[in-house]
Amino acid sequence: MISYSKIQEAYDRISKEINHTPVMTSRTLNSLLDAQIYLKCENFQRIGAFKFRGAYNAISQLSDEQKSRGVITHSSGNHAQAVALTAKILGINATIVMPKGSPQVKINATRDTYGAKVVLCENTVKSRHETCDNIMTKEGQTLIHPYDNDHIIAGAGTAAFELLQEVPNLDMIIAPVGGGGLLSGSSIAAKGINSHIRVIAAEPERADDAYRSLLSGKIESNQNPNTIADGLRTNLCNRTFSIIRTNVEKIITVSESEIIHAMQFIWERMKIIIEPSSATPLAALLSKKISVKNLKVGLIISGGNIDLTDFFSLLKKQIV
Repeated sequence: MISYSKIQEAYDRISKEINHTPVMTSRTLNSLLDAQIYLKCENFQRIGAFKFRGAYNAISQLSDEQKSRGVITHSSGNHAQAVALTAKILGINATIVMPKGSPQVKINATRDTYGAKVVLCENTVKSRHETCDNIMTKEGQTLIHPYDNDHIIAGAGTAAFELLQEVPNLDMIIAPVGGGGLLSGSSIAAKGINSHIRVIAAEPERADDAYRSLLSGKIESNQNPNTIADGLRTNLCNRTFSIIRTNVEKIITVSESEIIHAMQFIWERMKIIIEPSSATPLAALLSKKISVKNLKVGLIISGGNIDLTDFFSLLKKQIV
């Protein structure tokens, strides 16, 4: 397992490039849950998500020879943008394999804003891997996996590390889980600072492979999960599953309606734009499937990249 010291080293390595994102609170939320809730807002991170932390930590450590061959990854959006921006900063060519169903705003940012080459594939995990492998075989890029990579996990853990520097006496941390990189890194950072802190995960009911994996003791998978939380559709790997089994107390699953309700709460009450994946930790709390009464709880808000085209189109129609 990655040690806590690797999280600290990652933080030292990336601290000059990342945004030191705010920790925000809501009196209304605290009153509603009878607890003190602290939101680590990675929607204010570069590229709008925590993924930049891991991407920069991983790519900046490549050899000169690896950098000259370029990097490649597969992602529905946030990791794609993180790799693309990091490659742009470091002067490296980047190829990103993205499912056709990825939010257009994320495709546009990856390709047009950050200058990566985008290759679209079918909307399955199998297609992501096969398309990526075929390109790597022909062109020789280095794979920067979204979560099956120690440097990615260590970088992701720096968000929780920052949170616990600012609010050191938390009783619990809740993070979303998809492939498990953020959850793994967060759990290592949390346990490294306070071995008694409780680490909980939140996951969509429609993409509950991590929940089922903890129950069965082996990695379960989702073939083509239909959830609005597009960043949580991926499956665990052996690396993340091992860490999660050791450090994570439980995984709470939430419905699509609960995700939307939590999203709406944060948008309306806190005036923060977050994406569906980021809403799952709050959805877990609002569902009352776990008691947090009188506790200090940190939520990792993983990102804020959401396509607002329809929303603004509706506004435009009203002025015609």
